[in-house]
Amino acid sequence: MVLGFSIALIVFSLLLMLLVLMHKGKGGGLSDMFGGGMQSSVGGSSVAERNLDRITVVVGLCWFACIMVLGLLMKANN
Repeated sequence: MVLGFSIALIVFSLLLMLLVLMHKGKGGGLSDMFGGGMQSSVGGSSVAERNLDRITVVVGLCWFACIMVLGLLMKANN
């Protein structure tokens, strides 16, 4: 079980790094390469940016849950 959560943690970590890098910062980001720079200034953020934000939050919560479960499993094994 520990091995499964360790693998999930590695996958979520890599996915979280990729998603954070895709966000648009002050000077633009990797999201500009995928059409994120085509947003209008009137409507705020585009639908793609909002969906990217939501996906990043969900993956971050899953990453945090994996860390918590791994901590509890490690504590129970000792």
